[in-house]
Amino acid sequence: MKALLKKLLPSLMIGWYHKVLAILAMVVYGNPSGKLIVVGVTGTNGKSTTVNLIAKILEGAGDKVGFTTTANFKVADKEWLNDKKMTMLGRMQTQKLLANMVKAGCKYAVIETSSEGIKQYRHIGINYDITVFTNLTPEHLEAHGGFENYKKAKGELFRHLTNRSHKIIDGKKINKIIVANADDEQSDYFLNFKADKKITYSINKNSDFKAQNIQSNQAGSSLEIGSWKLEINLIGEVNIYNSLAAVAVAKSQNIDDQTIQKALVAFKSMPGRFEWINEGQNFKVMVDYAPEPESMTKLYETLKLFNFNNIIHVLGSCGGGRDKARQPILGKMAADNAQYVIVANEDPYDDDPLMIINNVADGAIQQGKILNQNLFKIEDRREAIKKALSFAKANDLVLITGKGCEQYICVAGGQKIPWDDREVVKELLAKT
Repeated sequence: MKALLKKLLPSLMIGWYHKVLAILAMVVYGNPSGKLIVVGVTGTNGKSTTVNLIAKILEGAGDKVGFTTTANFKVADKEWLNDKKMTMLGRMQTQKLLANMVKAGCKYAVIETSSEGIKQYRHIGINYDITVFTNLTPEHLEAHGGFENYKKAKGELFRHLTNRSHKIIDGKKINKIIVANADDEQSDYFLNFKADKKITYSINKNSDFKAQNIQSNQAGSSLEIGSWKLEINLIGEVNIYNSLAAVAVAKSQNIDDQTIQKALVAFKSMPGRFEWINEGQNFKVMVDYAPEPESMTKLYETLKLFNFNNIIHVLGSCGGGRDKARQPILGKMAADNAQYVIVANEDPYDDDPLMIINNVADGAIQQGKILNQNLFKIEDRREAIKKALSFAKANDLVLITGKGCEQYICVAGGQKIPWDDREVVKELLAKT
């Protein structure tokens, strides 16, 4: 029905449909975001982890928190995996979730806000107080019609920030705040929107919260912000940025250094993001979301902290109108960094899964991989993972990317096949 409406109705009318539905949902559920301090996190990479880190610190300060991310949901003490295959839920679902947060006594809601959600006006029924920009790299370009349109879609969240009125919560006026990664070359665009306060963080450029003397090893990372030394249990530069964004939000809420440090140390990992699967095997298995070239680059940079004998990489690429140009690029990157590459089905939607697999494999072949020697095309994702595990020896890494903790594989006709890379690995390891 949705696909038919898109074909029959002009884009302007579809836009109004989305807007009206967003406002209706807000009214139906009693404008719950007006009773919460709402943090919106947008960007290309790092959003889900940043949301979780922000929530962990806010909870450490004694406040109840709710959040929504690509990976997981939380309402006060209840947390569960995102089984909707959507980063930003539909308008009714989002407003219902916000209403549940209010009912559960939450003070904060932290919302991962996607460009696709913004494009469909899912954000306009939400009164945001803080917007966070993580970074911007080419993604969803076909859906948005180019990088500039993708950037402008993200920008609409920041424009929306001050279009809604200030709140009074517990007798205090809640400021409108922008937090941005100053190292990203697009940061000025997002910082140019109106706000009561603007806060920046960085590793390279000058900013309000600049990380220096960064140390990272297999156990975690440390950094200094001025004279303040921070320890975190996450590794890699990407997680330094994620932590800095969370620190900037926390400091905007007047949370003290000790509380922030304690919360960051307590945060061990999140589902499907650099997640190790350990069932007693003598090699390592990691499941990571990393669906596009930039996140794959950061992942491989982080893996250099380890000295694996061989890396056996299982990957694919998403269909359904996602950027086709990245398919061979992912294959090239896997070929450059892994000794064995196994290309499997991911989420083809209505696209031909074999065509996607061939496109990814072609990239690996261009980089010198040889089919059926160190490159394999296996459509069945379970069989692909099984093949990878069969190759692994002591001190090897089986790396499985593209889905993280997603709970379904999306195939033709809107069908969803129950799935979890992590559980499949555990099942297969139990049989070996």
